[in-house]
Amino acid sequence: MADIGIGIIGGGYMGKAHAVAMSAVGAVFNTGLRPKLEMVCANSDASAERYRVAYGFARATSDWRVLVNDPKVEAIVIASPQETHREIALAAFALNKPVFCEKPLGASIDDSRAMVAASAGQISMVGFNYIRTPASQFARQLVASGAIGDVTWFRGEHTEDFMADPNAPATWRTLDDANGTMGDLAPHMINAGLALIGPVSSLIAEVETVHATRPGGKVTNDDHAQMMCRFANGAMGQMYFSRISHGRKMGYAYEITGTKGAIKFDQEDQNAIWLYSMDEPEATRGFRKILTGPAHPDYLPFCQGPGHGTGYQDQIIIEARDFLRAIETQNPVWPTFQDGLDVTQVVTAALASSRAKAWVDVAAY
Repeated sequence: MADIGIGIIGGGYMGKAHAVAMSAVGAVFNTGLRPKLEMVCANSDASAERYRVAYGFARATSDWRVLVNDPKVEAIVIASPQETHREIALAAFALNKPVFCEKPLGASIDDSRAMVAASAGQISMVGFNYIRTPASQFARQLVASGAIGDVTWFRGEHTEDFMADPNAPATWRTLDDANGTMGDLAPHMINAGLALIGPVSSLIAEVETVHATRPGGKVTNDDHAQMMCRFANGAMGQMYFSRISHGRKMGYAYEITGTKGAIKFDQEDQNAIWLYSMDEPEATRGFRKILTGPAHPDYLPFCQGPGHGTGYQDQIIIEARDFLRAIETQNPVWPTFQDGLDVTQVVTAALASSRAKAWVDVAAY
């Protein structure tokens, strides 16, 4: 075992999640590299020091350049706003330091392409945590093994209701495309579609702002969007993304239909997956609920009891394990920055399709 100094830029919601994950990952997975929380960066000295004390970092700073350039910081987690991702990542790669970046990869397609170019020959990862639940990892295995035959149709949604109240005030979330539904929620489900089914070749989308004004200001980004697509393997697809879906708290859900069966999953019941097989006797044929347990990917390190379940923080710990494994072996682990760019490309194509009101080829973007 060897220590590795970790620097995290951003101490809020995701910064805390990554700090907790780096503190726990060695014990959970017995990793060869053992993280040391070396430095945390926030937008003021006071908040940085507060995070340092709360999370157990050795040092704190309000200047990300200080963190990136510090010799004791050997790997970097970017958990700051999207518009900061590009500059930080490029500075880190210039020093040959591995980078884990929260989604979306960049604030624009140009940012994402620049980040991919800079990551060549280096260790990079993007934070798509929901696809790492034991249930969704198992779904990927089922699809890849042909358990439901050739995939013919995919339906996915990422729906939440944190902006469903039209009287909720305008905030940073209601400004700029990167903070809208297409920048915030859509990348997770698009990533799921790419992981489960494969590349998207063409699509048509509608992107809409439902509440154009809110108390305190105008809304400059989108509330919900729908997309029809065709995957490169020929399967049809349909996706919906919304931050105004009343009653949905973590509506990351998908259905996959194949020639021999089907799969259903809903993140609000993240420790279960539903499987239908046409090979079952007709009298008992139907969707079967499978509770995750030690037989499923990355479950046993957390718990020995089937059905006891894993949670949100565990997904981040699995990401930390994969990031450390990539650094230790010097072999890329999915999803790399290129995989993040693939998602950004679909988002960019969807926005263009909505403006043109027409089908578009994703490769054109």
